[in-house]
Amino acid sequence: MKTYTSAVEIDHLRKTYGTLVAVDDVSVSVAEGEIFGILGPNGAGKTTAIECAIGLREPDAGTVRLLGLDPRADQAEIHQIVGVQLQASAFPAKLRVGEILDMYRSFYRHPADVSELTGALGLAGKHGDFYRSLSGGQRQRLSVALALIGRPRLAFLDEMTTGLDPQARRDAWELIERVRAGGVGRQGQHVLVTGTGDLVNAVILALAAAGVTARDVQLGAPDLEDAFVALTGQDLSDMDNDKEGALA
Repeated sequence: MKTYTSAVEIDHLRKTYGTLVAVDDVSVSVAEGEIFGILGPNGAGKTTAIECAIGLREPDAGTVRLLGLDPRADQAEIHQIVGVQLQASAFPAKLRVGEILDMYRSFYRHPADVSELTGALGLAGKHGDFYRSLSGGQRQRLSVALALIGRPRLAFLDEMTTGLDPQARRDAWELIERVRAGGVGRQGQHVLVTGTGDLVNAVILALAAAGVTARDVQLGAPDLEDAFVALTGQDLSDMDNDKEGALA
């Protein structure tokens, strides 16, 4: 039975290393289905906060709950439902990509389809390659694939797009958006639901079943530019710029 209100709940987190205060009184609440980003300069404590959140480091103060679970006390269950991509990772040079993926896949009860995952991340032809032969960007894509291979309900991705080219960055974010459960996004007090069919009635009935009354429901459809981007992968303004460049 669900006993939590947020997928991630961090309250007054603090972590120090001697006299260095890495994380100071950080509180974060992330809803289910929400994509949440932490921005800050190098050394701001982003990685330390993530490592405390997933149970790799013990905070000096504060509490963390992931889907209602304590990341340190409930480690076995956390490993099955939380995926993690750390800022830096490495594997033995002579392990093949396929071997690494198969090994990680075996850790989970209901793993993702490897072919689908690697295809989405541009690694489809790399299963037989040694880890040492991968470029920095390919290693980064592999680390993202390993974070998602268990079909996690919650994923922590630390500097996910570092080393990726612009197209790979876009592909990675599109994959994350597909993985996000059911296409539900939250913007403040508003919830955005995307899909086809009789969504309005389905959403209202789901809210009513949860004891929530919808105060304002708006139905919209994508405009011509949205449809163009979905079909071609290009923005109309980008095409205009390309045309101007060709004529110059």
